[in-house]
Amino acid sequence: MESAQRFLIFGWIAIAFSLFLHVDSAARTPNRWIPQNADQVQMPSSPVKLYTWKDHVMLDNGIVKLTLLSPNGLIAGIQYKGVENVLDYHLREPRRGYWDIVWSRPQERKSFFYELEGTSFEVIAETEDMIEISFTRTWNSSLNDSYPLNVDIRYIMLRGSSGFYSYGIMEHLEGWPDLNIDEARIAFKLNPDIFNYMVVSDNIQTTMPTSNDRIGGRVLDYKEAVLLTNPSNATLKGEVDDKYQYSYDNKDSFVHGWISSRPKIGFWVITPSNEFRAGGPMKNDLTSHVGPTSLAIFFSGHYAGSNFGIRLRNGEPWKKVFGPVFIYLNSGFWEDAKKQMQKETQKWPYDFPRSKDFPHANQRGTITGRLFIRDRYLNRKFMPAKSAYVGLAPPGDTGSWQTDTKGYQFWNQTDENGYFTIRAIRGGTYNLNAWVSGFIGDYKHGADIVIKPGSQIQLGNLLYSPPRNGPTLWEIGIPDRTPAEFYVPDPAPEFKNNLFIIQTEKYRQYGLWDRYTDLYPDQDLIYTVGVSNYKKDWFFAHVNRRTNSTHKYEATTWQVSFHLTNVTRKRTYTLQIALASANYAEIQVRINNPSTTRPHFTTRLIGRDNAIARHGIHGLYSLYSVDVPGFQLVHGKNTIYLKQSRGENPFCGVMYDYIRFEGPPKVNH
Repeated sequence: MESAQRFLIFGWIAIAFSLFLHVDSAARTPNRWIPQNADQVQMPSSPVKLYTWKDHVMLDNGIVKLTLLSPNGLIAGIQYKGVENVLDYHLREPRRGYWDIVWSRPQERKSFFYELEGTSFEVIAETEDMIEISFTRTWNSSLNDSYPLNVDIRYIMLRGSSGFYSYGIMEHLEGWPDLNIDEARIAFKLNPDIFNYMVVSDNIQTTMPTSNDRIGGRVLDYKEAVLLTNPSNATLKGEVDDKYQYSYDNKDSFVHGWISSRPKIGFWVITPSNEFRAGGPMKNDLTSHVGPTSLAIFFSGHYAGSNFGIRLRNGEPWKKVFGPVFIYLNSGFWEDAKKQMQKETQKWPYDFPRSKDFPHANQRGTITGRLFIRDRYLNRKFMPAKSAYVGLAPPGDTGSWQTDTKGYQFWNQTDENGYFTIRAIRGGTYNLNAWVSGFIGDYKHGADIVIKPGSQIQLGNLLYSPPRNGPTLWEIGIPDRTPAEFYVPDPAPEFKNNLFIIQTEKYRQYGLWDRYTDLYPDQDLIYTVGVSNYKKDWFFAHVNRRTNSTHKYEATTWQVSFHLTNVTRKRTYTLQIALASANYAEIQVRINNPSTTRPHFTTRLIGRDNAIARHGIHGLYSLYSVDVPGFQLVHGKNTIYLKQSRGENPFCGVMYDYIRFEGPPKVNH
């Protein structure tokens, strides 16, 4: 008995000593990457391995295998759950997955679509827990047909992770030639034999047509819109497919992808941060679409116009890191993909990228503050700006964050009391911007904000006084930068898409611009203040009317009628017109006389965001404050005429966000 006890005691001592040696060895392992959230690592798991051949490279962590062409870095294959390649193996290897840009020389009108291909391969870091590899390309000035950029495309695979990360660094050195970059993205062409179900959001998820279904369909007003006439899935017959129907705002688009049926696999593009995406939280862009294709778009002119993009002039130096984005593979569950997205956003900024151009959390800063609204015609007291979007963007004019593409942006929303915190801000000089639902205009803080590593800046109380000259006499809509509250019609029966029949998604239906003509075939919209209801009587887009001639459209004039008493003829009234979108449009304002040769006010030609054609609910926001002299008004009935004078095609027009007519300023306001 005594010898047995001694045996047990020595046994426990031996086990304890062995554990001590194991822990000590682990602690002394050099360059060992430890995940931020250890509970996300599947343990035990296989170490990450790197395999290299003459013209291929493979990363393998026992869950996912990523095969890349070398040295160009294009994605040839992704293996998961026994499927040899979730990408489209029918395509040539360089066409399955890639980074790309659309670029041009300013002095030429022709644009070029180029895949970003490296010329050199390098292993940046290699341990059992993570591998980071790089494919670089240095501009050669002797090649006249190449774009003047240095490019570094990187891929990272972590131990126990069901996917991989990718980020890219683009650089234009001082003195290099002028350059336009209109678009930058990562594209994944998935295996059409297995992927047939697309998910963009909780509301937008469906079985999709195939590329051949589109080829066999009828092209509508533009090539992207196709009526499915004989699809392989009969339930889709008679529906319209258009990649723009699946677009989303940056603020709402963090994960999307595809699900296969046999075997059950989910392929998801997760964008954990918007700091590297252009145009701020309201920028709308593509997600996934027929192919099957999934995209990680960093910037494009969609819903913004052809002038939106990187414009480098006079030897301007520029560098920007795009990503990392996470490509996640699972067993085909959307809820799990959303949970993974939340985990990725909580880990931002990642601590594992090795590029010196990607600052980690301890190299970033934080700002806090509280935003108030001052509108004494609504409330004598300052009002907390509830759920306002507050963000840092590169210095510029008020509202210029909408069109900024070169720099980084950092946004958050205020709470019910107007407090906000913006974390993980890269070092640099910024303007603080904000906009508040329920109020027109843009706020910009008066002073530049300089962020340094470790900065903790407390801005205190900030005050935004939205544009206003006098009390509200009448208003149409809700100032929230969209026309979603206005009347969005049902589509023509022959163009109905069952995916978008719910009210909040109805604007995505095809051909709504022509529904205006169906509703107003002879006479334009007339809105009577105090009688009409903007939810039913104000069409969501001011578009042109289709004439009896095929493909001919004419300008339209909307009327707003209202009664005034006690008109002050020597004072000035104000018409506030907030636009949610404009495309090759001109809004002319006339007061009480629609026949005057010269309008009282004109926006002149504005906008190129094309949101009407691309099923958007907004493009770029703009605001016009129009002075109306009292002598142009009368006691009793008045009418303001709003003419969209550019009648060339169905897509010229605007979307009103909100219209307000203000009386003259009151004393003591």
